[in-house]
Amino acid sequence: MSGDGIGPEVMAEAIKVLDGVQRRFGLSLRCEEAAVGGCAIDRCGEALPSDTLKLCAASDAILFGAVGGPQWESLPPERQPERASLLPLRRHFNLFCNLRPAKVFSALTGSSPLRPDIVKDGFDILCVRELTGDVYFGRPRGREGEGPQQRAFDTMAYRHFEIERIARSAFVLARSRRRRVTSVDKANVLATSLFWREIVGAVAAEFRDVQLTHMYVDNAAMQLVRNPHQFDVLLCGNLFGDILSDECAMLTGSLGLLPSASINEKRFGLYEPAGGSAPDIAGKGVANPIAQILSAAMMLRISLDCEEAAAAVERGVAEVLDEGLRTADIATPGQTVIGTQAMGDAVARRILQGRR
Repeated sequence: MSGDGIGPEVMAEAIKVLDGVQRRFGLSLRCEEAAVGGCAIDRCGEALPSDTLKLCAASDAILFGAVGGPQWESLPPERQPERASLLPLRRHFNLFCNLRPAKVFSALTGSSPLRPDIVKDGFDILCVRELTGDVYFGRPRGREGEGPQQRAFDTMAYRHFEIERIARSAFVLARSRRRRVTSVDKANVLATSLFWREIVGAVAAEFRDVQLTHMYVDNAAMQLVRNPHQFDVLLCGNLFGDILSDECAMLTGSLGLLPSASINEKRFGLYEPAGGSAPDIAGKGVANPIAQILSAAMMLRISLDCEEAAAAVERGVAEVLDEGLRTADIATPGQTVIGTQAMGDAVARRILQGRR
C-alpha cells in the first residue's frame, strides 16, 4: 500500500530490495498493490476501499508507505487520509502493539542533533507503544455547551487486558535485547497511569530476569535527550508513546531512517516508515528510502518468520552507510549524496553480493 507523497517512490525501493532477498534466499513472495489514502479517495471516494481491506485480510502482512497531503486537508477530519485509513486498519486487525526502533548507526552519529559526547558510538532503543486504547479511542468525546462555558473533552481509558498484553510483549522483546524495560506513565496525576503502573508491575513479576524501571513521561522526555543509552525497551501507552517515539526518531537524525511495525497477537502486522508523506519533496527523487526498506526487514522477521533474510537487509543498509553513501537528509558536508533510487540500488546490490 504505497499511498501518497513519497510513498510510491520509497516503496519501489523496498520492493527492489525484497526482490534481491528472494533471489539470494530462494524465497517466494507475492506482492500485490492496493489503493489507500488520498489516492484512494480520488480513485474510489474513500481512503480505505473495501477491496483494499479484503486484500489485506487475505495477506500475510501489509507493507505501508505514507498517506496524506495538502490537497485533502479541506475534507472533514473523519474523511482525511490519515484518520480514515490507519485508524480503521488498526481497529480491524487489532494491531495493538507498535514497535518503533530508534537506532543510531555508528556511521551516522554525526547526523544526530545530540552532542557527540552524548551520542558516543550510537544507541539502540525499542519503543513499544500500545496502539488501540487510551485517549485516541476512549469514549465519550466531543464538545458541549456554548460561549465562554463551552468545553471539549476526550476520555483516557484502559482496560486491564490491554495493559497486560502490551506489557508482556515488551518484556518478551526485552529478553532478546539487553533485558531492561522502562515503563512510562504519569501515575502521580492520572488514575489511568496508576492502573497502568500496577498492572505492568504484576507482569514484571513473571519476568524476573528483566529489570523494570517506572518513569514519569516528562522525566522520560528529558532523559532521552540527556542520556539515551540508559534505555533499552521503552514501554508506553498510546498517547505518551506517540510523542516519545517521535522524539526517539529525531534523536537519530532523520525520520527517513526509522521503520515501525504494528502487530497483533497472531503476528500479522502493518509495516511502515516512521515519517510521513513529505509532499514537499514528492516526485523529486530525493527521499530517503531506508525507513521503508527497514520496515520490509521487520516484516520479514516478524510476520514472515524469515530472520536470516531480515538480518541481511539490515546488514546491507549498515554497509551502505559505512561506505559513506547518503541521501540529502542525512548527509554532512563532503559526503556523497545520492537519490532515492540509487540508495535502493546500493542496498539491493549489497544483499546480492552476499549471495551463496
